[in-house]
Amino acid sequence: MRFILIISFFSILVSCGTTKEKVTKDSKPIDPAYITAFHEAVRLKTVGQINEAIAAFEKCLTLKEDDDAVYYALSQLYLIKNDRLTSANHIRKAAELDPDNIWYTQELAYMYFESSNYNEAVKNFAKLIKKEPRNVDWLYGYAEALVKAGKYDEAISAYNKMEDQLGVYPELSIQKFQLYVQLKQDAKGIVEIENARKKFPQDSQLIATLVDYYFQRGKETEAIQMLEELSIADPKNGRANLALADIYRQKGDQKKAYVFLKKAFECPDVTLDNKMQILINIHETSYKVDPEVYELVEMVLRDHPTDAKSYSIKGDFLLRQEKEDEALAAYKMALKYDKTQYPIWNQVLIMEYQASDFNSLYKDANECLEYFPTITTVYLLSGVASVQLKQYQEAITVLESGIELVVSDKSMEAEFNGQLGEAYFGVKDHIKGKAFYEKALKLDPNSSLIKNNYAFRLAMSKTDLERALDIINEVVALNSQSPHFLDTKGVVLFQMTLFEEAKLFFDKAYKLNPNDKLIVEHQGDALYKTGQKTEAVELWIKAKELGSTNKMIDKKIDKKEFYEPVY
Repeated sequence: MRFILIISFFSILVSCGTTKEKVTKDSKPIDPAYITAFHEAVRLKTVGQINEAIAAFEKCLTLKEDDDAVYYALSQLYLIKNDRLTSANHIRKAAELDPDNIWYTQELAYMYFESSNYNEAVKNFAKLIKKEPRNVDWLYGYAEALVKAGKYDEAISAYNKMEDQLGVYPELSIQKFQLYVQLKQDAKGIVEIENARKKFPQDSQLIATLVDYYFQRGKETEAIQMLEELSIADPKNGRANLALADIYRQKGDQKKAYVFLKKAFECPDVTLDNKMQILINIHETSYKVDPEVYELVEMVLRDHPTDAKSYSIKGDFLLRQEKEDEALAAYKMALKYDKTQYPIWNQVLIMEYQASDFNSLYKDANECLEYFPTITTVYLLSGVASVQLKQYQEAITVLESGIELVVSDKSMEAEFNGQLGEAYFGVKDHIKGKAFYEKALKLDPNSSLIKNNYAFRLAMSKTDLERALDIINEVVALNSQSPHFLDTKGVVLFQMTLFEEAKLFFDKAYKLNPNDKLIVEHQGDALYKTGQKTEAVELWIKAKELGSTNKMIDKKIDKKEFYEPVY
């Protein structure tokens, strides 16, 4: 009904005013100059020359100052210019000159309504209704004005008159219900809704009105009953299904909660962002994820197969299932559809780093830098990948660029310096390598990882072995059960030709991790140097089977002799 009212209102505003003369025996002849001026004004108005039309109509008033049609036309023109105050003054003047003109009264009624002068609007709508009591548009405007004026009883009477002509109509019943509630006559309001439901038993607006009402009044049982009716009457009502899912979840009935949650996920008014928020909340608050949740994830992917969010949430839940490879694949699919989301990039890069997939890390970190050239972590990971792939000069370039972006983060700065130390050791510049590692330790003196890597590089380059031993001793003292740190101490001792001592630490590392290719090979080297050549070859063979990257491993096995490693 409001739509009809608005259409009627605007059709009146844009219609052209028509001149009319009250022909009586006292009428005077019309001035030809006035007729000419009026027709010129109408022509200007018709072609859209608003300011010129206003001037022409005002000229008419100098020739005939009491012409209501001119005032009406001026009111319309000023309304087009959005000068509501001047427009209102002119329509009031037109109505004063011809109080019986129904169109002027209508203009006044809507004008007062729009300017929030509801009492005056009521008076003018009342005049209209008196002239045409069956005009539905005016009845509706009258009722609306009465509501705004706080005259609820009269408004209900106006709605009843509309209903007498239109029959029971859900929107009218809802409006009467709301007015009865305002009047604290709730029972009458409920009767209005129930009467309407007899004719429209599946009307979702009527049911939703009762749902809201019962919830507001704390009548949960009635509200839930109405919600379930709403879900049946309007199965695509996402709001109703989500509400029922939440209610049953709070009651601990997870099975029923998921029934309605799945229904909600099928509803067009539940957006992807709505679904994401629900799944994120479940992911963050649930210790154990129910199997039904994975069905919801698949529903999201089915309905939004080209949206990065679908794949990112799938990745999150696959991680909960400890399916790292599948999760990583899902995150990479997310990047296929949207490369502008850094959290997804970060997840991919970290997982590739943890999996030691340095080829992928190198490729993806460098691509990520194209989109996020100011994020220091990406430079660091790119540098790490380059170091591991022995692309040392490239590592130096990217690490030196990234370190310039580090601000007030000593730990991050230490990581950069440590990786620069690795890169410079890689290009055999041991002096710069040591300098960067020493700077890293100064920035983060408690980093066992930086100390371990520094000691290993010093040992492998046979540079300052005493310093290497001091550093690794500090690490092992605090991490006596770390196989990698024990292995590094063994390497330092081995390079110092303290083979028996080295073998002790390799042995400890081997017992803690007997399937690490480096530890296995190092233990073989120590056995060889202490005279246990047969056992040494057996461990070298095992190291090869585990994937040793030492280019001399085959020669060691074939010749049954120790050779310095080449990586």
